Amino acid sequence: MSNLKISDRFVKSFLTETLVQKGLENAEKARQTLLQKTGQGKEFLGWVDLPSQTSSEDLQRIRKAAETIQSHSQYLVVVGIGGSYLGARAVIEALTPEFSAQELHKKSVKIIYAGHHLDADYHSRLLAFLENKEFSVNVISKSGTTTEPAIAFRLLLSLLERKYGRENVKNRVFATTDKQKGALKQLADEYGFPTFIIPDDVGGRYSVLTPVGLLPIAAAGFSINKLIDGAKQMEAELKSKTAFEGNIATTYATIRNSLYASGKKIEILVSYTPALSFVSEWWKQLFGESEGKTTKGIFPASVQFTTDLHSMGQYIQDGERILMETTIKVESPKQDVYLTEKSDDRDGLNYLAGKKLSEVNQSAMLGTLIAHQDGGVPSIEITVPVINEEIIGELLYFFEFACGVSGYMLGVNPFDQPGVEDYKNNMFALLGKKGYEKRKEEILGHI
Repeated sequence: MSNLKISDRFVKSFLTETLVQKGLENAEKARQTLLQKTGQGKEFLGWVDLPSQTSSEDLQRIRKAAETIQSHSQYLVVVGIGGSYLGARAVIEALTPEFSAQELHKKSVKIIYAGHHLDADYHSRLLAFLENKEFSVNVISKSGTTTEPAIAFRLLLSLLERKYGRENVKNRVFATTDKQKGALKQLADEYGFPTFIIPDDVGGRYSVLTPVGLLPIAAAGFSINKLIDGAKQMEAELKSKTAFEGNIATTYATIRNSLYASGKKIEILVSYTPALSFVSEWWKQLFGESEGKTTKGIFPASVQFTTDLHSMGQYIQDGERILMETTIKVESPKQDVYLTEKSDDRDGLNYLAGKKLSEVNQSAMLGTLIAHQDGGVPSIEITVPVINEEIIGELLYFFEFACGVSGYMLGVNPFDQPGVEDYKNNMFALLGKKGYEKRKEEILGHI
């Protein structure tokens, strides 16, 4: 039994029973298509069985590499973009306590990121920062030629060679890439970098439970065994329960697609826990890149409450009624704070004396859910008991499975991303890459 719960109490008034029943039927068909691997993109469904097929030997090799990194480095630079870094960052930032990470995980290294954009200032400052630091690099790329990470890795490799010498670089670089081909694989073989494999049948945005995500997570000091255990538990439940037996992934897919059919075009992922902010970033890529095709798809957005209630709250409450919400509720904080009474009560908060801060946060959440429902914004609730490795593993696999089901319900291939190539081809042409001369002429003719 999974630890996640889903509630439709703030959605029911927006949907008819007929619409929901039809949605459940379509969701079950999509679930069967996913499990039987008969739909579009079936060659990229390795993630479906991944948790249960990850062996203790696989995890031990990753942990051993993490220990090597921890033994001689203060920092691990994770070089990747999109799914090559977002999953790991989502887990690491969810589990790392603010202000005390190094004290809690003395053997861990600090994870920093590169290659996820092209900003010159950022990379210049990064190189200057690392100049007198002990660091390693985990470069993640199937091909090794994706522009953003390839540029960052070239810069970092030059710094490593200057600091440690070419012969010692192999002790500082860990490549996660294709098992046989590609520029990064060739470079890894040339230098002798330890190499981890990105499975051929797992796309980038579904890769967090492969070495793509597991190596940085382990280096950060967290239990990848518990993470996989949580995902494995969720895998077993979602495979065994039908849509008519309370399968939470098909329930989620049914609700969001039913709301989409009724005119809700934007889904906002809401969290009242700042630690989950990068889970939201990972979720946005997962659903946006999986469903946004052939002029279809729910647009994924995110907010962090209560912070964004003071900026985006007005639009959500009173703006155009094309919004739906999914709220992640964490039942228990790891630590709580009690509010005390003051004799002067200048801030007017004595009515809260004796209450826990978590109770105030939960009341803000419930009050917002009610207000948004009254304002025409339906809200799905996903509840987790706490934030830890096992629960995060469950949550990630839940969203992956629900996304696959939802994409098939929508009638798109949830496992390709043809639109991503358009900007790349224009960029290559503008930068003068060989073979793009004609495209450059066409582009310049438009501006």
